[in-house]
Amino acid sequence: MGNAVVLKPDARTPVSGGFLIARVLEEAGLPEGVLHVLPGVGAEAGAALVEDPNNQAISFTGSTAVGRKIGEAAGRLLKRVALELGGNNPFVVLEDADVELAATAGAFGSFMHQGQICMATGRHIVHFSLAADYVEALTSKAAALRVGDPFRDDVDLGPIIDAHQLDHIDGLVRETVRGGARVTTGGEHDRLFYRPTVLADVGTDAPAYRQEVFGPVAPVVTFRDDEEAVRLANDSEYGLKAAVHGGSYEHAMEVGRRLEAGAVHVNDMTVNDEAVAPFPAVKASGNQTAFGGPADVGEFTRWQWVTARETPNPVPIGGA
Repeated sequence: MGNAVVLKPDARTPVSGGFLIARVLEEAGLPEGVLHVLPGVGAEAGAALVEDPNNQAISFTGSTAVGRKIGEAAGRLLKRVALELGGNNPFVVLEDADVELAATAGAFGSFMHQGQICMATGRHIVHFSLAADYVEALTSKAAALRVGDPFRDDVDLGPIIDAHQLDHIDGLVRETVRGGARVTTGGEHDRLFYRPTVLADVGTDAPAYRQEVFGPVAPVVTFRDDEEAVRLANDSEYGLKAAVHGGSYEHAMEVGRRLEAGAVHVNDMTVNDEAVAPFPAVKASGNQTAFGGPADVGEFTRWQWVTARETPNPVPIGGA
């Protein structure tokens, strides 16, 4: 949209999330001064960018907790802000779904990028009549995935980003198991390499179900009818992505229309993105803005009404 940009990458990914992007654009011919990369550790750099009067719009992708602080600051300064925050995305498997196809989509949704992606499937909500077969199929797929260093081996899953995040993932899994859930595969790690994990017999108050895990963990809960499925899917503070699988397109669409999420994917995966499509988010996943594709026109421009005459016309007031 013609705007100059200051890019503040996450402190853990300054190269892949900042300098590499700048270098690619530089080699592509982007003029000097249009894109600046500003790395920094801690909250000071980001806070300074939000507060700076030269920055008229803020676009933030990250945690809900940080997004709330940025939204508060932007509101006080009357700045436009676009927030894309956390997610705990439901994947609903209806009673007429194909179990094998659904489990394949569910595995991709939970384990792609080690689950370290906002679109990851965080909650598998499965009709009780299919639950045993679904867990078995999901477990088989998870157990077959290869975990290791992608620079040295041919693997499916790489490492968790750091020890702090690994401890968060492992802690949620262990607490959920203590609450009565059952690990059918995974639940263990070697250094930063966490095995893809399937949790069965999960309660709806379990930590790995209620919270955003941001790791390769697939908790499975069951439902008995569509009303309960919709209620479970919508019973979350988040509203980023949702997906539903069903044998009948009409049935899946009817349920999908009732899901509270910025994007709903019918007979598909929650991990679904297109550069030409808007990326909206509702509830605690964002502030109901959308960016990407044509939505960028609204997010990163502003309206100005201009009128012009070749010569001034007399104003009809105060005289003949």
